[in-house]
This record gives sequence, structure tokens and C-alpha cells, in this order.
Amino acid sequence: MLKVTRFSVENLTEGCVTDAKQPSFSFSLESDRQNVTLKKALIRLGNWKKETTSQISVPYEGPALKPFTCYEAKLEVTDDAGETATSAVAFETGRLDTPWTGEWISDPAFLFTEKGVSPVPMVFRKAVSLKKPVKRAIINATAMGIYDVALNGKRVSDRYFAPGFTSYPNTLLYQTYDVTGLLTGSDILDVTVAGGWAVGSFVFTRGNRLIHDRQALLLELRVTYEDGSSEVIGTDSTWQVTEEGPYRLGCIYDGETYDARISLDSVTWRSAAAETLKVNPEIIADDGAPVIAHEELKPISAKKIGDAVIYDFGQNFAGVVRLKISGKEGQVIKVLHAEILKADGTLNLAFLRSAKATAVYTCKAGEQEYIPRFTYMGFRYISIEGIDEADVEVSALALYSDLRRIGEFRCSDPLLNQLQSNIVWGAKSNLVDIPTDCPQRDERMGWTGDICVFGRTACFNFDMTRFLSKWLRDMRAEQFKGGGIPNTIPRQGYGFPTTMPDMAVDWWDDACIMVPWADYLANGDITVLEENYGMMKKYIKAQLFWAGLLSFGKHRYIWNTPGIFHFGDWVAPDVPKMGQWQARAKWTGTASINNCANTVSKIAAILGHKEDETYYRGIAEKAADAYSSILTDGNGKLLEEFQTAYVLPIYLDMFATPEIKANATSNLVRLVEKNDYCIGTGFPGTPYILFALADNGETETAYRMLMNTKCPSWLYEVRVGATTIWERWDGLDENGLCPIGDDGTGGMISYNHYAAGAVGDFLYRRIAGLEATAPGYRSFAVKPVLGGGLTAACASVETPYGKAASDWKIEDGTFTLNVTVPVNTDCTVTLPDGTVKTAGSGTYTYTCAV
Repeated sequence: MLKVTRFSVENLTEGCVTDAKQPSFSFSLESDRQNVTLKKALIRLGNWKKETTSQISVPYEGPALKPFTCYEAKLEVTDDAGETATSAVAFETGRLDTPWTGEWISDPAFLFTEKGVSPVPMVFRKAVSLKKPVKRAIINATAMGIYDVALNGKRVSDRYFAPGFTSYPNTLLYQTYDVTGLLTGSDILDVTVAGGWAVGSFVFTRGNRLIHDRQALLLELRVTYEDGSSEVIGTDSTWQVTEEGPYRLGCIYDGETYDARISLDSVTWRSAAAETLKVNPEIIADDGAPVIAHEELKPISAKKIGDAVIYDFGQNFAGVVRLKISGKEGQVIKVLHAEILKADGTLNLAFLRSAKATAVYTCKAGEQEYIPRFTYMGFRYISIEGIDEADVEVSALALYSDLRRIGEFRCSDPLLNQLQSNIVWGAKSNLVDIPTDCPQRDERMGWTGDICVFGRTACFNFDMTRFLSKWLRDMRAEQFKGGGIPNTIPRQGYGFPTTMPDMAVDWWDDACIMVPWADYLANGDITVLEENYGMMKKYIKAQLFWAGLLSFGKHRYIWNTPGIFHFGDWVAPDVPKMGQWQARAKWTGTASINNCANTVSKIAAILGHKEDETYYRGIAEKAADAYSSILTDGNGKLLEEFQTAYVLPIYLDMFATPEIKANATSNLVRLVEKNDYCIGTGFPGTPYILFALADNGETETAYRMLMNTKCPSWLYEVRVGATTIWERWDGLDENGLCPIGDDGTGGMISYNHYAAGAVGDFLYRRIAGLEATAPGYRSFAVKPVLGGGLTAACASVETPYGKAASDWKIEDGTFTLNVTVPVNTDCTVTLPDGTVKTAGSGTYTYTCAV
């Protein structure tokens, strides 16, 4: 029986509100037969219909869609045996360029001049009286700052941090809320706006008012009556505003202060006024992945130390506390947050740097609940002061973007399973509207280097399409004229290197190529390549400019600008100082040119740009030749040796002959053995070192490094209790204390930094053996690489076509492999004894002796 398992519009199966003039449709299938292929699909929307054999991003090509309209698309599919299945998906159009009748408003009397802090939240209010029966009512809203809407005291949405973090000078998102069921006819609309990223304190330099001088609101309540008439109630000078509401502080870094004694019905209100913004962004329907609350975590222990109770949630994560309180009028509760404890059992707050990460709640009398709304923290531990343990029920909510979980991995080794858990929790904690570096200290910025190396692992575990599409649009908008990319997207008050703002930076700026490429490989939608191709070409031009500056001959491809303008082999554990990491930029930068040019050559071929394909392949070859000619002895031995400098050219296949590559691999193995199989790579080399070994005849070495529990290693972190991925390999010693001294970073240490979790890619593609060989897994391979004493492993991923899976075990000398192949795809299976099988859709079992 044929079945449609997923039918989406703009990659959503429900709740889609879009300003896309040609929304796209995708679907996946399932069948109880084997070797099933799609014969045809028919998509209908109104009078438009399209017959297709494509399952990914089929664009609507019918008459222009109307704004503020609900539509339903219908799908009928037929397979090669004539079986059929149907499905439908509803969506709604947004404004579609409809001019706003509401206007930007703020409080003209509010002057916010303090430096380094966030402003007190504003509350806007409008009394609404509706005289006729309502058929439907929606709110469109956006803000300068982050906002929360309540109608008659009830929140209209469960999302956090609307309108989201974007490149505000270029793009601002608006959200749509259906409030039909909340209206009574005589209603009070309250909107609280905190400073957020646009007005509040942001970046570790603690700048504020980076986009606008104070909060501002733009909102429309659009009402359709039963009699067919309509009304729009927009923000204007008839609205009221106050800064005397219960939210006394809302700051991304410093936390939140809330006074439950304050009623909005008893504060002083004044008239709002029209506000002229300092920027003029395009305002479009939210097309990202909203931040919402996911898992609720309960403490695994509570211990009273002094005046505070220390709670341990057993898991490091990004989120907020949830307190159910039996309180007294005026009672003040203070909550501090931290990732680790000090030796005396109290919270280690030093690594938060300037971030206060504090929630302060003043009680009203009686039973009440408090969940912060305008901040989030990165923590495993909290301390609570001001209330007896018996009078508060404590839990916490994990906050991250609403990303569909699509990938799974597990194996026979519990430490590797914990590593996979750490990878996933590290990703959740840093996929908070944008891809951040860490969720706890005074950064939480969109660092490009982290997601550049983690992209493929992220795209295996989560459906990243909407999340990355939004972020990449900001990257395109903020690319420097010379082609370089800001190291954080959105840039938002930060620019490294500040003395050379148009500098290109290897492996960080490479995200403009490697992130779209990772998304394309996972999801098969060519749109991400088309949209970002111009940005990619411009970046490679910048690479070549900076590499070639004052250089001649082959040296024009050795990217050797001063290390202070690069991150190099960032946080490599084999050298102790930041300057030493940066000094390796000559090696990482030259490999970056090769990798970027080679990838763009492939992209050019996919897009049909033949001349570009040849041109960029030539650049890649010249960079590879320069690396080998200038940085090695020409026979696979580096003139200056370190792990990353071998890993990159081996993995990227930069050596001229297999023999030279084999020599380089032997030299890498020698370094690994000398280092007692401990990791020695920084950001650029870490994702690839196990591939460089295992794919070149050194499977045992790769597994010895992976399974190593000595410091520095992935499983050392697991062994000493990590529940997320650390920024620094040696973040804690055997006693749970941080040994990092003066290394030039100013005490930079995070215990929730996902970059080194890029090793997940090896778990999925080599241990489980599940690897796409065509975009979106239209074709894929299952080829497990055995080792490390593992007796079982499995991985699965919800591809655009359906579920693909590899599940193997070794028992009594027999290797058994179960493979799941989605409809309309094919798989090549390679068993450990070398046997090769091909399969169409269905489930299969293969065995061989081991």
C-alpha cells in the first residue's frame, strides 16, 4: 500500500504563513512493497495543477495568490505499479506586500542613555471594542526589541524572542497570530517589548542601542466579521504605553527581573507616539524556525549551601527556570545560573564574564508560577535564594528553535551514545534563532566558524532548511563589498578584525559555502545553491585577493596574511596560546582556498555554469599544488608538523599522487601515536581527522583516537561527566575544576560549544555507514566501518524521500545488517567482507561472516 508520509508547504506541514509568491511543496512516501518508484505526482491549488516526478520544492506557478487568505493544496501520487495515495496541506498567505496601516510607535518620553545595559521593558496597551460577530481575527506584529502579546491577559503564542534575530537594517520578520478564539467583543491588548538584540545590551563589548534608541512596536489586529466586512486596528497614537509594568528588566545576558505585585490596571499610562526608525528593513512574514520551549527538566539533586539551595538538572542546556511558588507578598526570589560548580559546591559564575544570568522574582501573595520570557541562560546548575525549598517546585524548560528532529544514532558503546547525546544537546543549546557559539556567557553570537564545521552534523540530526535559509539571507545582506564575511551573522555591533573590516577569514567565512552545501546534501533543494552562489563567488575572490597580496608565483595561493586577522587552528590543544592557534593560518587558510574552490566548482556544475566549474577547479588545484610545494617537502612530509596541517590536505585530497597522500597519512599516524592517540586539532581539523585516518587505511588508528578517554579527547569529556560538547578539550580536570590559565583569551571557556561535536558526522557516515551519494539521499550508501570493539550500531535519518536507516550487529561471528530504503530512492550496500549489493525501496537484511 502506498502512503504519503509527509506533505509540506515551505517545509512546514502545519502553521505556515508565507509571503512567498511561489510557495514550494515537498512530499515523502512509504510503501509495503519493495523497489517502488514514483511514476507521477499531481499537485493542485485552486484551478492550478502541476504534474511532476520531483518530490522536493515543487514551486507553485499559478495565478497570483491573494494576501491574508487560507489555501489548501492537494496531492495525488501514483507509483510504478499504479497504486495511488493522496494528501493535503493547508497554509495561509501573509501580507504579500500589503502596506501597513498601523505605524511604528514608541514612548516619546522614554530616554534610554545608560551604557552596557538593557532598557526597562515597555508595555503597549489598546482597548478594543468589536460591535459585530467575528468570523476571524489575526494579529500581525513586529518590533524593535523582542515582544510578547497578551489578549485579555492570555499570551497569544508559545514562542520566545519574537520577531527573531535578523540583520535588522536589511530584514525584519513579522509574526501572525490567530486570536479569533480569544476575542470577547470588549478586549484589552497588551504587548510587552524588551530590548532584545536591537535595543538591549549585546556583544561582549556590551554595546546597546545598536539598531534603535528605544523599543518600538508595529502591529495590526485584522478582523473579518461574519457579515463579510472587515476592520484593521493598527498601532497609532491612540495606544497607551508605560515602563511601569511587572517586567523590570529583560536582557539577553543579564537576565530578567519581574515584580508580580504590579498590575497593569494600576500603573500610569501615557499616549504612545509615532516613531521613525533609524533603519528601513524589508518587513516579511516569519520564515525561520521560532524559539519555543521543548523538554521540561527536573532537578536530580538539591543541596542547601549557606542561604541558597543548589539544584542540579543533570544536563547542561539553554533555557529558563520554571518555578511554582507558594509565596508571600513582597518576597524576593533570586535565581543564579551556571554550567559548573566550584570546589565548595557553589556556582562557578566567573566564566559568564559580564553576563549576570540572573532571574529575580518578587512575589504576590499565594500560589503563582514564574517562567522568564525575555532572556535565556546556559546552565546545568542553579542557586535559589529567598524561599524555602518546601515552598517552591523547581523545573526548567529547554529553549531552542522549533527544528524537526530527523536523525538518530546509537551503538553498543555507552560512552559513544553519551557523546551523541552531548552532540545533540550542544546543538539544541546553540540553535536559538541563529546558530550561536554558546548559550551562557556574554556572547551567544552568530559565529560563522562553529556552524561551518558543524553544518553536516546539524543537518543529519535536524531539518535545518528554514533555520539556515533565514540566516544565510542575513549573511548575503551583510557580506562586505570586497567579498569577506563578518565573523558573526548578524554582525550586530561586532566586527573582527576591526582594523580591517573587509578582511576575509578562513574557515569562518567559509560558512558562506560550506553551510549551503551541507544543507543541499541533506535536503536536495537546489534553491539554497542558487540563492547563495553569487556570495560564494565573491568570497573566493576575496580569498584570492588576500592570499595574493604582495605575493608572487605559487605563493599567491598561500593565504598568509598576519595571524591576528585569522583564527587559524582555533583552540588546538597541542599548543597553549591563542597566538599559536592563529599563527597556523598559513596552513588552514591555504586548505580553505582549496576546499572552497573545489566545492564551488561542484556547485557550478550542478547549476550548469561550465566555465565557472573549470575556473574554480583550477583554483583548487593551484592551492593544492602550492600547499604541497611550499609547506611540505614534496613527498608528504610537512616542513612544520601538526595534526591539522596533515588532516586537511589528506581529507581534501590535495596531494598530487596516492603515494604522496599515503606518506602524509603515515606522518599523521606518527603524530597521533606520539600524542598517545589524543586529539590535537582545532576547529578546522576536528571534523575531518577520523575520516582522514579511516578512509586511508588507518581504521584502527581512527578508532583508537575516537575511543580514547584520556585528555584531550571526545570521550574524556564524557568520562568526567560532560553532557554537552566543550569549547576547550581540557575544560575540566579529573577533579571537575578548570585548569585553563592565561592563554590570551581572557578566560574563554564554555561547556556548551557544539563545534567539536562535528565528529558526529563520522559516527553516522562511517560507524553506521549511512551516507548520501546524491543530494537529499536520492541515492545513498550503507557501508559500515567496523572497529573500536563495537558490536552494534544503527543510524536513521528522515530524508526528503522518507526514512533511510542502517542497523547492524555482530553476534557469534556473524555480521547482520538491516537496511531501510525510502520509496523512489536506491542504496548501495557494502558488507565488511567486500560484498556489494544494490537495493531499491524497502527493508532488507544482509549477513556475512566476520
